[in-house]
Amino acid sequence: MSAADERPVSIDELLERVRAGYGRVEAEQAHEAARTGEALLVDIRYAALRERDGLIPGALVIERNELEWRLDPQGSHRVPEATGHDLRVVVICNEGYASSLAAASLHQLGLRRATDLVGGFQAWRAAGLPVESPAS
Repeated sequence: MSAADERPVSIDELLERVRAGYGRVEAEQAHEAARTGEALLVDIRYAALRERDGLIPGALVIERNELEWRLDPQGSHRVPEATGHDLRVVVICNEGYASSLAAASLHQLGLRRATDLVGGFQAWRAAGLPVESPAS
């Protein structure tokens, strides 16, 4: 079956498909993995949400439209933290939807340990985990 023969899917179906390809993490798991240096937290929320709700201390901020270029270990525009394809990345969006698609995209780049945070930043904050005000 070619790509042209595939039937269109809804966003809910697409999310279900991509999420089946990796294990998502809960807020406490992400916090512990970052605390122990086992994972890099990457906040892909846009600036207005970061300014409104705050930041996760230690999370690397990379807006969604730059994510693949900044985390590709072979890319010329990578961040210093993009050290190899075995890097464990936890992608965080506002509510845990866009981050699922972003994690799937990172998998396509060979970052097989990429995942996302169930419930996104809102779940992190609801769990009472650290949040800091953005720099003024």
